[in-house]
Amino acid sequence: MNTSAKGLRVLVTAGGAGIGRVIAQTFLEHGARVHVCDIDAGALAQMRALAPSITQTVADVASLADVDRLFDDVARHLGGLDVLVNNAGIAGPTAKVEDIRPEDWDRCIAVDLSSMFYVTRKAMPLIKAAGGGSIVNLSSAAGRLGFPRRSPYAAAKWGVVGFTKSLAIEAGPDKVRVNCIQPGMVAGERIDRVIAARAHAKGISFEAEREESLARVSLHTFVTAQDIANMALFLATDAGKHITGQALSVCGDHRDLG
Repeated sequence: MNTSAKGLRVLVTAGGAGIGRVIAQTFLEHGARVHVCDIDAGALAQMRALAPSITQTVADVASLADVDRLFDDVARHLGGLDVLVNNAGIAGPTAKVEDIRPEDWDRCIAVDLSSMFYVTRKAMPLIKAAGGGSIVNLSSAAGRLGFPRRSPYAAAKWGVVGFTKSLAIEAGPDKVRVNCIQPGMVAGERIDRVIAARAHAKGISFEAEREESLARVSLHTFVTAQDIANMALFLATDAGKHITGQALSVCGDHRDLG
C-alpha cells in the first residue's frame, strides 16, 4: 500500500497542537512539505522546536483577513498546494439550547464550519492548478449522531458532512478528492475538558461521565490522534486515490453521544 507523501505540499489548519500537530508530523515523516497555521502562537513555537522544517502562520481561520494572509504564506513557502487538511475546530458551549448565548453559537459555527469554506475557497484554485489533489475535512461522530447540550458543535459537524459531499461532486471533474473524517473520542486534554463540562452540566463526577461515555463505544476505548492522522494520510495519498465524497468514522464504533 502506497502512503508515500513525497513531494506533496500540505496545509494543515490548527496544526500547532493536538490532532493537527500529529497530522502535520505524520505527513512530514512520509515525505511531504508541510505548512500549518494556528491561532495559538505559543503552540506554534513548540511546533517549531519539534519540527523546524514545518513552516507556519499565526492565524484565526474564522477571520477572512487572516485566511488571506495565511495563503500569502502558503504561496511563499510551498509555492502551491496539493493537500488541504481542514482541522480547525472548537468544542463550543455545553448547555441546553435555551441557555446558549447567541455569540457562543456564532463562534462555534464560525470556527467549525465557516472557516472550512474560507480556507477551501482559497485552496481550491491552487489544488486545481496542481492537477488535482485531496481535501480532508475534520467532522466528528457528532456529525452523524445527536449530541444533547452540544447543539452548536453537532450542527457544525453535520454541516461539514454536507459541505464535503457537495464539494466532492463539484470538484471531481478537476481531480480533487474531498472526504471527511469523523473522529470519536480522541484521547487528550480536549476530550477531558468536554467530559468535565458534561459532568458539570449533569451534576456527576468526571469519572462517572467518563465511564458513561466509554460505555457507548463498542471497543470501550478512546481513539488516538495518530489514528486520525493515519486516516488523513491514507485519504491524501495514492492509497486512497479512488475515495471521495465519504464521511469516514474513526471512533471504535461510537453508537450514542447521549
